[in-house]
Amino acid sequence: MRKSGTKKNGRRNGMNDYDVRHDVSDKYSLRGRVFHKIREDILNGNYKENEELKEVTIGQELGVSRTPVREALRQLELEGLVEIIPNRGAFVTGIQAKDVHDIYMIRSRLEGLCARWACDYITKEQMDDMEENLYLADFHAKKGNMEQMAQLDNNFHMILYAAGNSKMLEHLLIDYHQYVLRIRRKTLSTLDRALASNAEHRAIMEAIKAKDPEKAEALAAEHMRNAYDNMVRNGLYDLYKN
Repeated sequence: MRKSGTKKNGRRNGMNDYDVRHDVSDKYSLRGRVFHKIREDILNGNYKENEELKEVTIGQELGVSRTPVREALRQLELEGLVEIIPNRGAFVTGIQAKDVHDIYMIRSRLEGLCARWACDYITKEQMDDMEENLYLADFHAKKGNMEQMAQLDNNFHMILYAAGNSKMLEHLLIDYHQYVLRIRRKTLSTLDRALASNAEHRAIMEAIKAKDPEKAEALAAEHMRNAYDNMVRNGLYDLYKN
């Protein structure tokens, strides 16, 4: 992954080789791919708060014209990640601490709903994937492998989202999950929380396996609230101090 904020000849290192037109793994249109690439760069911290997003520069970096970049910036403004100031340009607003709080409270409701629906729709393959995920998480917890545990935590939620059997809900949850991924990496890198998170994941899985929608929903919602409380304890608001 390229380092944030590093420029060379007016471009960020590593972006020169990226041509969004050839990203065949992305299912979106050209405009959609540009939108998702810029949003990913904002959420990953490659663009800093208040940094200007120049259409020409981004177009050159992604190998596209200014039109899809302009359309992507307008869409990002609707999401609150970008502010477009007439006669000045587009600037990164990013996600603030209040936004993180709101996202987690929304996620607590949505993930609870997803866990409830998963009781009816989870497939045997998805349940097997979930059990394997927890087995690997326990293994890496004993080894203290925090990077692997973080990836497995992310994978658990992806399995859960798919198990809810709702494309609309899955899309929303993945978006919200991506919004706070960078912040989670900075505030959740403690073994104690990782172990607690594994235990909470297992409880959610057992409730789904038992076809207990009330319990699954309550546990999934509580898991999100616990994750947010841990972020606050481990410096969430410190990230936004001037």
